[in-house]
Amino acid sequence: MAKPNKKGPSRTVDIFCSKCKTQLFKYRKGGKGALIKCFKERIVEDCTKVSCTCPGCGQIFARETLIRGAPALKMVGGKVTFK
Repeated sequence: MAKPNKKGPSRTVDIFCSKCKTQLFKYRKGGKGALIKCFKERIVEDCTKVSCTCPGCGQIFARETLIRGAPALKMVGGKVTFK
């Protein structure tokens, strides 16, 4: 399978915790669908101290996994929002 494009899309979105509204990431997202996964190479700014855990409320919002051979975060449904 093909790996995701390294450069990625130019549009960035801010990803927030849905419980406490703390900013988690600034991410280069492609398309207009829901946020299901985040490739680690496309994360522009990481505001979390512990991977996959919200710094504000301590909620676990994702799981680390490999998707198409690239490290990624698989989001847990309803735990994050983005603008």
